[in-house]
Amino acid sequence: MAISGLLPPIATPFDAHGALDGAALKSNVERWSTTGLSGYVVGGSNGESVMLDAPELEEAVRIVRRDAPSDQLVVAGTGQQSTNATIRLTQAAADAGADFALIMNPSFFAGQLGDDALVRHYSTIADASPIPVLVYNVPKFTHANIPVQVVAKLSAHDNIVGIKDSAGDIGQIIDLLRLCGPSFDVLIGSAPAFLAGVEAGAVGGILALANVAPAECVIIWRLAVEGRHEEARRIHSALMPIGRAITTSFGIAGLKAALDLLGYQGGPPRAPILPATDDARRTIRMLLQEASLLSS
Repeated sequence: MAISGLLPPIATPFDAHGALDGAALKSNVERWSTTGLSGYVVGGSNGESVMLDAPELEEAVRIVRRDAPSDQLVVAGTGQQSTNATIRLTQAAADAGADFALIMNPSFFAGQLGDDALVRHYSTIADASPIPVLVYNVPKFTHANIPVQVVAKLSAHDNIVGIKDSAGDIGQIIDLLRLCGPSFDVLIGSAPAFLAGVEAGAVGGILALANVAPAECVIIWRLAVEGRHEEARRIHSALMPIGRAITTSFGIAGLKAALDLLGYQGGPPRAPILPATDDARRTIRMLLQEASLLSS
């Protein structure tokens, strides 16, 4: 099974009591499903994955799989700190309807996990997984960049089919494309690096920005694939201020505030993350308007 195009790591809506809000999630998916997205990542970093327990992730996957069109993919973030725990959650996500597992590298003992340990970790999971595995490299959160040579070794495994690389290093993306071969799907996880990555040969992106600008991100990808680079660059450039705001500047709280402003169901982040301040919301509103995502 191949993966390409645009997938948002969707925000996980919680109700006023902090519980998973299934109705809000359903509403968001129904609206996103009209925008040309290839699918959804459930329980990614921007879905507050480390705040979810296993039953919540399974339920979120079930909701998205039930309410998304059948031709859209559902990817579940199942990376845990131990190999066995990751296997259990991956199998549960598959039972709930996930098409792929997106697996972040363990980080707590990162200094003790050399190349051989990472290769064994991912290979053991892939051997046991009933669905294809995507490696997830996000050094912003794990504080450990997965070496290209490790990914190249993993790309030879029949059930490890791609990587979401969020490092934002175009040189690393080029090395991944060169060393992993054409059947290994490279997806960009950093909005600033997205267009350059697709122009270099990446098959698409898993972008927080696609939560709030799904149709626009799809258009950028299609224009880049068609070689219409100037048109793609104009749209990409216009979206970067709001892209930075909902990731680097204001984080999860900012992403959820932007969704609320756009009429989606963002809701509060899960404690201990605090909601966006009024000043942050005003800034986000202004940036959404400047990007022509929200009317004045």
